[in-house]
Amino acid sequence: MARYKITFKKPVAKDLRSIPKKDIKRILGQIDLLANDPRSEGCIKLSGQEQYRVRIGLYRIIYEIQNSKLIIQVVKIGHRSSIYKATNKKH
Repeated sequence: MARYKITFKKPVAKDLRSIPKKDIKRILGQIDLLANDPRSEGCIKLSGQEQYRVRIGLYRIIYEIQNSKLIIQVVKIGHRSSIYKATNKKH
């Protein structure tokens, strides 16, 4: 299976600033795993959207998959209590 290229939307850098360093390491490790299998166990498609999410403890990674280009674009990273509110505002 081909490895996907990981890209990040600009606001993701700001999202990461508010997360403790030990959690960032786990989050980035999970993102690296997505490059090999973007629909692995634990990844769930968000209803009504072309986005997926994966859980890392109290945090969520929201991402889009572009199969034709083999690209995964990380859209948002945040705490589970606020991640879905922020994602829904943009649509």
